[in-house]
Amino acid sequence: MAGYNVVVVGASGAVGHELLKVLDERNFPLNKLRLCATARSAGKQIMFKDEAYIIEETTPESFNNMDVALFAGGAASLEFGPAAVERGCVIIDNSSAYRLDPKVPLVVPEVNPEAVKNHQGIIANPNCSTIIMMVALKPIHDAAKIKRVVVSTYQAVSGAGQEGLEELTEQTGAFLAGKEYTPKKFAHQIAFNLIPHIDVFQDMDYTKEEWKMVKESHKIFNDDSIGITATTVRVPVFRSHSESINIETEQKISAQEAKRILSAAPGIIVIDEPSENKYPMPYFCSDKDEVFVGRIREDNTIDKGLNIWVVADQIRKGAATNAVQIAELLVDYGMLQER
Repeated sequence: MAGYNVVVVGASGAVGHELLKVLDERNFPLNKLRLCATARSAGKQIMFKDEAYIIEETTPESFNNMDVALFAGGAASLEFGPAAVERGCVIIDNSSAYRLDPKVPLVVPEVNPEAVKNHQGIIANPNCSTIIMMVALKPIHDAAKIKRVVVSTYQAVSGAGQEGLEELTEQTGAFLAGKEYTPKKFAHQIAFNLIPHIDVFQDMDYTKEEWKMVKESHKIFNDDSIGITATTVRVPVFRSHSESINIETEQKISAQEAKRILSAAPGIIVIDEPSENKYPMPYFCSDKDEVFVGRIREDNTIDKGLNIWVVADQIRKGAATNAVQIAELLVDYGMLQER
């Protein structure tokens, strides 16, 4: 069957594994698959569609005769991105390296799919928290024009990689056993605690993660006039990020209207039955591609305001699934040459 040549860079990591899982589940039309990572991971074997693939060390030649490069994140994007583009390979990048580059489209397929048509060899995947928020905001923005957003995130430890998962697991065990455990990955104890600090502090004492949500959202909506402020918090949850979002719109929209609009939007599942204690939570939103929305209420302090609660798997929709969806857009728009 004809298809496309795809190389996954960072195939040995958590996002790399998820990229392969999503490529398989969505039956992306593959002609050839190549798996690459650092020299440390080279030689390891990964199964894909019942076939064994050997991970190769990433080099400029890794992109020869390849159509799409899915970068899982990290330093490889800057190191090998230019070489991939020179060889005619379209990069879909999960790192933050190119997100705010004005020449690079920043794409969430449910929000701004047409932006992929403007690529010059590189397409950026937004920050995971930004993706989750933008999927939920887009239908409301289309219906009532968003004026201001106040978002607080509750981010799972898997957002900090395998080390984050291990730290929560080991620290929880140590805490319950009454033993000391010195934090390695996080600035403070994460077990039975919340840490209002993700990434480094920058301007106005906002963290880099918080500024990502502001600046990336402006770029995706192509509108810097929307007021956006964020507080990002690490929580002792293994997987799936949650967000409490307060929205002020230019036109009045009721909670019922918002629920109807969100229910009809692509990529969203509304779970909002407070009388039955039904609302999105990380434990059942994990390993799913959709963005789950609930607790939809009118803001009782302003005339044109809404509160919503949003949960999604940040490794899937917040990274791997969004990247594969971008590759699917390239296919749909006829921007890749089938082999």
